[in-house]
Amino acid sequence: MNSRRIVPWVAALGATGAWVYTRRATSFAWLHPDLRHPLLRLRHPAFTRTLVSLMRRLPRTVPDPTDVHVERRALPGPPGAPDVPVLLYRSLDGPRNTASLLYLHGGGFIAGSAQDYHQQCARFANELGLLVVNVEYRLAPETPFPGPMDDAYAALNWMHEHAAELGIDPARIAIAGDSAGAGLAAGLAQLAHDRGEVNVAFQLLLYPMLDDRTVVRPDHEGRGEFVWTPGSNRLGWTCYLGQVPGLDSTPPYAAPARREDLRGLAPAWIGVGTLDLFYREDQAYAQRLTAAGVPCEFFEVEGGYHASETFRAGAPVSTAFLKRSLEALREGLRLDDPAAQGSSA
Repeated sequence: MNSRRIVPWVAALGATGAWVYTRRATSFAWLHPDLRHPLLRLRHPAFTRTLVSLMRRLPRTVPDPTDVHVERRALPGPPGAPDVPVLLYRSLDGPRNTASLLYLHGGGFIAGSAQDYHQQCARFANELGLLVVNVEYRLAPETPFPGPMDDAYAALNWMHEHAAELGIDPARIAIAGDSAGAGLAAGLAQLAHDRGEVNVAFQLLLYPMLDDRTVVRPDHEGRGEFVWTPGSNRLGWTCYLGQVPGLDSTPPYAAPARREDLRGLAPAWIGVGTLDLFYREDQAYAQRLTAAGVPCEFFEVEGGYHASETFRAGAPVSTAFLKRSLEALREGLRLDDPAAQGSSA
C-alpha cells in the first residue's frame, strides 16, 4: 500500500506498532485486480479502545492545502454544548457557484478529524466550484449519540441561516461523508427532513455506516476482512450508541437504516465495494430509498474493500469511483444547469 495515501487515522494506528496483520484473508482472491497488494493476503485485526486511545494521542500535523482558500470558524453549538469547529474551503481561481456542500469525516464515530480530509474537500471545491464546510464533530465514546448529530445539524443550520453572507443558495446545500461520516449524513438528511428547517438538496454517501444490526449478524459472507472489520464495527457502534448494538431501543437517526418511512428524503448516491462490510446494508438502503420514490443511484465497486479508493489511490478502479462520485454530486446539484447556476465570485 502507498503509505502516503493511507487514510490518516489508519496510518496513525499503524505507527503505534500495535496494529499487526493476522490470519489469512479468504477474500483476497475476490479483490479487484487493481486493488490487490501482498499485505491484503492477511486479515486486518479489529480496533480496540486501547489502540484508538493511542492513536488519538499521536502528535500529527496535517498542513492546509495550498490550492484552495481555507478558513477556520467556530460555530455556535447545540444548547449547552461547545462551539462546533469547521473548516471552509473555496476555490482560489476556479469557478464558483452558489451550491455548497457540508462534509462529515469518517472514522467509525471514534476516530478521524476534519483536517484529515483536506484533500477530499479541496477536490470538491476546486473541481465543482463549491463552498465546502468540513465539520469537526465530537467523537464517541466521550460524546455518544446524539452529540455528533447535534454538531452536524448545527453546522447545516448555520449554513442555511447565513447563506447570504456565505454567498450560497440555501436551497442547494448538499451533504456528504464517508463511512461513519456518511452514516451521519444519512441520519442528518432524515433529521433535516423531519424538522423542516433546512432543505437538503442531495446526499452523497461513500460506503456509509448505516445499520448497527450488522454487528449482530452471524455471517458477513467473507466481507469486512480489510480496514473496517466486524470487531471494529462492534466497537464503533457500541461507543456511538452507548449501549449494545442491535437492540430495539436504538434511537431514531442514530442508525439511518432502521427508519421505516423513507419517503421525501433528499436524492442520494451511495457508493461501496462488494467486499466492504457495509455492502449489504448499503445495498438494502439504496433499494428501500428507490422503493420509497427517492432517486438513488447505487454504485458498487466489484472487489472493492472499505475505503479502497484511498488506500489504492491512483488505481484505475479508484479513479473511476471518485470520478463517478463527483459527477453524481454535479448532477444532484444541477451544476451544469444555467437556470440553477449562480456566481458568488
